[in-house]
Amino acid sequence: MAVARRFLPSMSLLRAFEAAARLQSFTAAGAEINLTQSAVSRQIRALEELLGAELFVRERQSVRLTVAGEAYAREVREALGRIAGATLAFRANPGGGTLNLAILPTFGTRWLAPRLPAFLKLHPGITFNLTTRLSPFDFRLEALDAAIHFGAADWPGAELDLLMSETVVPACSPQLAERFGFGQPADLLAAPLLHLASRPDAWERWFDLQKASPGPLRGMLFDQFATAAQAAVSNLGVALLPEFLIEDDIRRGDLVRALPLPMESTERYYLACSVTRTSYPPLAAFRRWIREEASNPTLQG
Repeated sequence: MAVARRFLPSMSLLRAFEAAARLQSFTAAGAEINLTQSAVSRQIRALEELLGAELFVRERQSVRLTVAGEAYAREVREALGRIAGATLAFRANPGGGTLNLAILPTFGTRWLAPRLPAFLKLHPGITFNLTTRLSPFDFRLEALDAAIHFGAADWPGAELDLLMSETVVPACSPQLAERFGFGQPADLLAAPLLHLASRPDAWERWFDLQKASPGPLRGMLFDQFATAAQAAVSNLGVALLPEFLIEDDIRRGDLVRALPLPMESTERYYLACSVTRTSYPPLAAFRRWIREEASNPTLQG
């Protein structure tokens, strides 16, 4: 959104005001920015005229900020700090940039993070800021360029790149498997079942696929795969977990497949990109890379 020029004071006025507000002295501010006391005073007066209100209370040999001036000083200081930081980052890395990416916790830590060094080796100038988001959000209200999304191909205000499908399998600790001796789907009903809040009907769909009628299902509820997987490792029950995210757990022997009966999820993994950022070079490079990475079946486990 374009900002009206009348609301954009010149940088010289803002620098003079920030220094005077911080130092509580026009004389000290002038010494810091190489201006005379009278020049600083004139710039502050020009800014006050633009704002339509006084920023300082002037008393004989001193000045102090008004209440409104204190609030304005905080905002201006933060804005100047962001401009300085952006300038420093650009000078240090003019060929790169920063990619602000929202991730799903388990996907981000178990699938994406181990692969990011390969991307950064190809694009050493790009840096990442990663944050967790469990559900879609409005890109217009978030300072994010893209997000990893699991669900339907539906995210208003975003372009979606299909990354991969997902197969889940009932998994538990070796001790639990030995204790219950699972042989057929109905046997799982004797053990505690662990549920994901984001997929409340997953077990029902799995039992339907196996032509079993489980009746009402109860059990512990988790909001993330990582905690559900850890609960399964800790002998708390059987969880339906994505195979490609638990390969290491199975390889180490922390988890086993309770039954070799996988189910393909109806949802898919996508990269959701803000429609206003698709031409941003770091995002364009990341989109190309992650699509290729996800399409290689040897890299999904």
